Amino acid sequence: MVLGWLLLLVAALPRGTTGVKSCMFCELTDSSHCPGFPMNCGDEEECFMGKGTAPGLGPVINKGCIRATQCGGEEPVTYQGVTYSLISTCCYGQLCNRAATRTGSWMTGATAGLVLGLFLLH
Repeated sequence: MVLGWLLLLVAALPRGTTGVKSCMFCELTDSSHCPGFPMNCGDEEECFMGKGTAPGLGPVINKGCIRATQCGGEEPVTYQGVTYSLISTCCYGQLCNRAATRTGSWMTGATAGLVLGLFLLH
């Protein structure tokens, strides 16, 4: 019975809730499409997406890992000879800075798993 609950709990958790945190990495680009590739972050780092602006020009973006203390910070970056003001927005969780996906998909699975588990117990 306890083993069943443990298996249910593990199945309901999102992938990658333990161990090394992975984030998407993407070089600074002026493309609106920046899928990137997975990279591992350090213990004191979070996933981020940076958006840079410069007067009269379109935005630049990048993704990766950043020290947690730099989340929400603004810094100058140079791209193709132009200095942009880059603001880094952090997110928390495995690959949370990847391209948009169905919001809450793991939560739906976790809820369904817990409901199924309760029915099996009765």
